[in-house]
Amino acid sequence: MDEQSGSISIAPQVICAVARLAAEAVPGVVGFSKQRPVTMERLLRRTAVGEGVAINVEDNSASVDLYVIYERTANMLETSRRVQAEVARAIQETVGMGIREINVHIEDVAVDLSGER
Repeated sequence: MDEQSGSISIAPQVICAVARLAAEAVPGVVGFSKQRPVTMERLLRRTAVGEGVAINVEDNSASVDLYVIYERTANMLETSRRVQAEVARAIQETVGMGIREINVHIEDVAVDLSGER
């Protein structure tokens, strides 16, 4: 069946989930900020927002904002670059969408106080 019949649409929330799962798989990432970013695009409903992830899709390419929490020992620069690469790969391979930009916002550092006194 080589002919196309109909159309395919992917909800921006699906792209949020793909980005979040890809970022979570990077060593050093422990979670995402619970606060949701407030932007003009979000107010105008041009952006899909999930927990710690905002996606803006235009002309079949995505701009991604990730609001992450890192482990205390993570190298923030290296981890952020790896997050950008993994999220870009996941969106391109899974969704088939181009990437305009991926912005990593380091919102916090997780500190394990369980063993310290």
